[in-house]
Amino acid sequence: MSSSVPSSICVFCGARFGTDPANRATAARLGELLAREGITLVYGGGGVGLMGLLANAALKAGGKVVGVIPQFLLKREAGHPALSQTVVVESMHERKLQMFERSDAFVILPGGLGTLEEFFEVLSWRTLGLHTKPIVIVDQGGYWQPLASLLRGVVEGGFADRTHLDHVAFVGDLDGVLPAIAAMPRATVIEKRLDRL
Repeated sequence: MSSSVPSSICVFCGARFGTDPANRATAARLGELLAREGITLVYGGGGVGLMGLLANAALKAGGKVVGVIPQFLLKREAGHPALSQTVVVESMHERKLQMFERSDAFVILPGGLGTLEEFFEVLSWRTLGLHTKPIVIVDQGGYWQPLASLLRGVVEGGFADRTHLDHVAFVGDLDGVLPAIAAMPRATVIEKRLDRL
């Protein structure tokens, strides 16, 4: 395993399958890829939707999978019964912090509001200089193009620096994930510019 390959990657994705059948194949292939590269998968601990497919594929390929899930979601998200490690926490906030602390990089697959919330939190922390971990979005079938436009609009509207767009890499397929992670800038962020009164 190359030194540029992270030892663990946190994947944010949906607890549903979505309408595009290709989502399922992408989630499964990502699980296989991480296992093949010896990368620990860290994810939300569910056994349903894309989350479940991702974890199952990684486990079937011999990979290590760590799930982090709040107690109240164990039943609702059908917590995965056969992970390498399951970390049960008390709150969503603790879940996100645990996933963050256990990961060297983040990969975002198609998902819903929870996936967006997780993405924006790690991106916000990155722009504040709280970490320099790579963030890669797999734009399966153009699903995340509205998000890419939104981020550009925030910059063009003067509410973020152009350099903040460098904290996120959009890739069209899984072949681009690890190269994008290796190429992401790791420099500490300069102090965030504020418009003072």
